[in-house]
Amino acid sequence: MALDKILDIKINRKLFLGEIKEYLFMTFGLAIFAVSYTIFLLPYEIVSGGVTGIASIIFYATRIPMQYPYFIINVVLLVLALRWLGRKFVIRTIYSIFVLSLLLALAQELYMKPDGTFPLILGEHQEFMSIIIACLFNGYALAIVFLNNGSTGGMDIVAAAINKYRDISIGRVFIIIDFCIISSTLFIFHDPKKLIFGLCVVILEALILDYAMNAMRESVQFLIFSKRYKDIAEAINTKTRRGVTILDGHGWYTGKDMKVIVTLAKKRESPNIFRLIKIIDPNAFVSQSSVIGVYGEGFDKIKVKIPKIDRPKLVFATHNTNKLEEVRDILGDHIDILSLKDIHCHEDIPETAETLEGNSLQKAQYVYEHYHLDCFADDTGLEVDALGGAPGVHTARYSGKGRDPEANIDKLLSELADKDDRHAQFRTCITLVQGGEVKQFDGIVRGEITKERQGVGGFGYDPIFAPEEYDKRTFAELGVNIKNEISHRARAIQKLADYLNSKTKA
Repeated sequence: MALDKILDIKINRKLFLGEIKEYLFMTFGLAIFAVSYTIFLLPYEIVSGGVTGIASIIFYATRIPMQYPYFIINVVLLVLALRWLGRKFVIRTIYSIFVLSLLLALAQELYMKPDGTFPLILGEHQEFMSIIIACLFNGYALAIVFLNNGSTGGMDIVAAAINKYRDISIGRVFIIIDFCIISSTLFIFHDPKKLIFGLCVVILEALILDYAMNAMRESVQFLIFSKRYKDIAEAINTKTRRGVTILDGHGWYTGKDMKVIVTLAKKRESPNIFRLIKIIDPNAFVSQSSVIGVYGEGFDKIKVKIPKIDRPKLVFATHNTNKLEEVRDILGDHIDILSLKDIHCHEDIPETAETLEGNSLQKAQYVYEHYHLDCFADDTGLEVDALGGAPGVHTARYSGKGRDPEANIDKLLSELADKDDRHAQFRTCITLVQGGEVKQFDGIVRGEITKERQGVGGFGYDPIFAPEEYDKRTFAELGVNIKNEISHRARAIQKLADYLNSKTKA
């Protein structure tokens, strides 16, 4: 427990400081960009790409300060970003837009001469040298912002959205978009030099940005040899949210068997992992090696197009997106799993049976009969031996106060206060109705009910249910990754997957 408290304090403090550090570096990168743009590009009327490029074109043509069109265009793109990229990206983008708008205004105010022109810091006819210097500063400035999970707004939003769904580098997306923006200068100003200089800016900035981004995306593999492999594996899994694999090893010199921990992480996460290892076992032997690419959960996504094939459709009678994703991960791509929302089922499906089997059958049959689609449904309950299997089908509303997890826990602990037998199990029953045929699958995790709440994670009864073989630690203490690996639902879904796969092969 003392070790867990030390690790929690260190990791939580590190996460907080890391968030502050990211915003400071984002601000630093934006400041470099604003100063560089104002000193090296605006005085020579050189056009760059992105929204800043559009704003600069408006400035050269109308003398409207570029921060105003920059801000207005970004507001429009932000609305789209909410749908494409999620809240965290948008919050940082809003911050970046406001900060960069202010920095551009400040830089222009300080650098502009009273007659409304800018000093030519490199002298007359030094456009190309100013481009080289500006691109070095701007490219690294953009890299600093992006690598700290930020954005300069504008076309960064479009580039990040395309990069999220297609395996096209951010730098390459910038080149395509910016080429269109810069090409417009030829029709507006009728000056081929502006077009050529603008293309030079785009290409140089993109090359520097890609170089920095790819360097920071590097992943590493750890091989960890330690007698305290369980503690180290648990710490890495719960504190850094990285998966861990335990391999059997044999020391040739010592002739002894030992366990080897294998884990993959981003290179920037290495200090945290080394810190955890040193806290737990300073004598551990650790090998770290670089890997070219890691694809999957927690790393880069595999972004390749696959040919569309007609897959059998199967409805999962749920509106819960987390459960839906879990099922899709286990069942794979050979079956098209649909939710109730996908089939436009918005009515409340009755669940009036007195058993888990009955409720799951009721839901699956309802969809099959009303929508004429093969369907499976699940129902889950906590079954306590000393209470004759209660709460069972009434697990979610055990206290009688609706879906109140705290009240449910209080009632269960009260009813077990004088009981020596605290054994219990979580059980999920899945019912499949396919072509009119009914099949049912059980997933069970045995454990016991603790005498008080333990841990702060999880939900429902997680703080008082300790699964077997985990040293009486509750689901709330074990963390979501371990819980998902051994969960009753995952076990039931795996049985369903095995059955469906066997039918496909047959």
